[in-house]
Amino acid sequence: MDLRHLRYFQAVAEELSFSRAAQRLNIAQPALSRAVQELEEELGVRLIDRNRRTIRLTPAGEVLLRETGLIFENLDDTLRKVRRTASGEDGELRLGYIGPPTRSFLGPLLKQYHQRYPRVTIVLEERTPERVWEMVSKGRLSVGLTRPVLAHEALGLQSLLLREERLCAAVPVDHPLATMLTIPWSSLADVPVVILARREGAGSYDTILAACADAGVAPKIAHTPSVIGTILRYVEAGSGVGIVPESVSPETADVRLIPLHPAATIPLVMVWSREGDDPAVSAFREIVVEWLEGEKEP
Repeated sequence: MDLRHLRYFQAVAEELSFSRAAQRLNIAQPALSRAVQELEEELGVRLIDRNRRTIRLTPAGEVLLRETGLIFENLDDTLRKVRRTASGEDGELRLGYIGPPTRSFLGPLLKQYHQRYPRVTIVLEERTPERVWEMVSKGRLSVGLTRPVLAHEALGLQSLLLREERLCAAVPVDHPLATMLTIPWSSLADVPVVILARREGAGSYDTILAACADAGVAPKIAHTPSVIGTILRYVEAGSGVGIVPESVSPETADVRLIPLHPAATIPLVMVWSREGDDPAVSAFREIVVEWLEGEKEP
């Protein structure tokens, strides 16, 4: 049985006439009659009662007509979904991201994406940089907004640079450094510092150590938490000076963020799988590229 047999039967059943059905299908009437007979033989039931003047559906034919209508409705719906998915208009976008660096722009980007592709389901997952890379590489996320990590080259993902963020010192408001407009890296020589663990942010960790080395400083690392927010908790507790990207916002007035000098930056990137080209990801990437171009305009 193929779809052609079902379409031919549907036309005959709806028209209750082989001649009208043949005209509707633009085929010869004998070919149409043979197709219906083949369908009846394959099913082992009579679908249509025929006489010289009229035809009528048997109970089995009534059932098949009803079910055939549903089959073709579902088929048409499926084909529409397939075409929408292929064009990025349907499907699912699973987006992993790190919080503070994306706070200023992710919401507007997702709003624009939803306006263009309202049929695409967006699933958001906030994770650490390491976890975002891992989940994208394993196909559990479609795309990620994250930092470079230790194993990023080995994971074989494609990436796009979104921005470079300047590193700042997070200091308690009553700290001697809190009155400065910028803080020289050399000023960190005699204070305990709190930075993100290298396994969670290799780019950040290595950039900080390199900037300290350039300033002739061997930093006294007091703590290396896995989450940026914990760095601020240590600062609030007076346990040291935190070094964080400029996108981090202190949650209380007890902490000030002051740029470090000379400027040192860490990248924020978008990553996605090299295998295949998910239309939903391609569509999101187009919107991100448009946003980047808009950011460059004066």
